[in-house]
Amino acid sequence: MSVINRVRKGIPGKVARQLWVKSGGRCQYYNCNVNLLEDSLTKKSLNKAYISHIVGASPKGPRGSEILSPKLEIEFDNLMLLCDECHNRIDESDVENHSVSILKEMKEAHEKRIEIVTGLTLENRTNVVTYTANIGNQSASIPFKKATEAILPIFYPNNNRPVELSLHQRSFYDNEELFWDTEETSLTRQFNSKIKPLIETEAVQHYSIFALAPQPLLIKLGTLLSELTSVEVYQPQREPDTWKWAVGDGMTNYYLDKSSEKGRVVALKVELSANITDDRVIEAIGDVPIWSIKIESPDVEFLREREQLIAFKRIVRKMFNEVKALNGQDVELHVFPAMPASAAVEFGRVWNSKADSNLIVYDQNWLKGGFMKTLEISGTKAFV
Repeated sequence: MSVINRVRKGIPGKVARQLWVKSGGRCQYYNCNVNLLEDSLTKKSLNKAYISHIVGASPKGPRGSEILSPKLEIEFDNLMLLCDECHNRIDESDVENHSVSILKEMKEAHEKRIEIVTGLTLENRTNVVTYTANIGNQSASIPFKKATEAILPIFYPNNNRPVELSLHQRSFYDNEELFWDTEETSLTRQFNSKIKPLIETEAVQHYSIFALAPQPLLIKLGTLLSELTSVEVYQPQREPDTWKWAVGDGMTNYYLDKSSEKGRVVALKVELSANITDDRVIEAIGDVPIWSIKIESPDVEFLREREQLIAFKRIVRKMFNEVKALNGQDVELHVFPAMPASAAVEFGRVWNSKADSNLIVYDQNWLKGGFMKTLEISGTKAFV
């Protein structure tokens, strides 16, 4: 294999091969990752790789050392595979900002990532599913790269693009009834046309869900996903900007406040992102029994670990069972949500279309002056 390099000694073939394998044939500079055997524009095959030195090949060169340069000149641990632009950056245009320690970190991180990715098997494949809808007058987007970063190293995408359930032509906003009718209909049809065929024909039956939309629509999405057995729902984080679950103790105490009053109609407040006062519920629906799922200090950014979401699912299941036990099978449950996106999806997934109460879901809309009724979900309507 021919490799372009600018060193005085020829790199032994076994060292060059090791470098190509460990780098996966991609530039090892942080966040570059360009394919070194392909023209970026024409996509034609070519070799555009440079074998670059961390400790300079010459004592007088970039990062050179009288002692280490001759000693490490052809050592694998001192070599990086780079594209032309990144090679020029570290050796010519920006030498002062590329110390030995920084370049070693880049090399080690890249090689570790390549080892993880190439070590995945067919059992680690997942169907990446994205869904977005306007939140107020703000549109949302979910880059496929962000989704891929979130699922690695446990899973990797089954395809090179996500299964998109979004309605792309959006001329309505969530203070309009037409918005909810249009988005709900589109979401159901997209699910039926894109996900159901995968269930019936695709060998890969694991789904990774990335969704940003008003909470009623996320709950609706969850009711559709409930028929899938292997689902992982992800949560966007602001700092750092990622969808990847954090690792920690996963401790969040959820509380279920129950009303002892019985009723044909029951309200449920889900107070995870913010508190919801009873008067706001009463204004929207009237004087009915009010239940609540809450945490001690509601916060829009509290949900950072997967275990927190699993614990939330358990208390939602408990709530459905106890509401039904006290009020009967035919009770209507009016849901007033203030919760993170992934929790809204999982709320819908926990709901059982054959056994649980019909859902009437509200959305807080300041243009409407409070909560507005948006979607009705019942056993006969959830999978139309």
